[in-house]
Amino acid sequence: MLTLDPEQSVGDFVRQKPTRARVFESLKIDYCCGGKVSLNRACEKRGIEVDEVLLAITQNDAQADIDTLVDVDAMGLTELADHIETTHHAYLREELPRLDFMTEKVSRVHGDKDRRLFKMREAFVALKAELEPHMMKEEKILFPIVRQLEASAERQENHCGSVANPIRQMEHEHDQAGKALTVLNESTDGYAPPEWACNTYRAMLDSLAQLERDMHQHIHKENNVLFPKAIGLEQGKG
Repeated sequence: MLTLDPEQSVGDFVRQKPTRARVFESLKIDYCCGGKVSLNRACEKRGIEVDEVLLAITQNDAQADIDTLVDVDAMGLTELADHIETTHHAYLREELPRLDFMTEKVSRVHGDKDRRLFKMREAFVALKAELEPHMMKEEKILFPIVRQLEASAERQENHCGSVANPIRQMEHEHDQAGKALTVLNESTDGYAPPEWACNTYRAMLDSLAQLERDMHQHIHKENNVLFPKAIGLEQGKG
């Protein structure tokens, strides 16, 4: 039986078995932007007993054979970059305009009844403004460098210098997106609809919850898998 090490980073727990993301999401433990901290430290921050989390992870692992989540750790850099573009970037390009319309409408119609909706709307606008140029920079600058790294036998020069330079900027932007997601969650009571919520309001909350889940997976795949692999490959080529 595999021994779980609470000093291992939260991101590594999910990298090894993607289904563990569900455990951390249920406990509100950040495994994407906060994925570099140890499980012990993450539990301390949340006031949760680490042994209870380890038990939940063990129980989750027992069901892993029936899970359908993609094993991104087994992918090469090019395959993973392609996967992120066709899965997460494509999802955002379709969903962000839809949620822009819904959050504007719900905050305008119901904001006087629950003024937190204005805060929710402000956070979404900031998130959308962050993500749209962020995806462009990844697709036009970072991902081509990553693909070139994998395809070349020797280290190639590029206009960014080391691949670590654009990666640092992407991680900073991930942190900003993570803050906006936290505001979205907190300003909607974890996406729980009030009794008086109309169907559009409820659909918006359901879509925001899905956006958060997808963003957690998206950022995890980059911060904890793609980026470290790219930096390691570059360093190995001198």
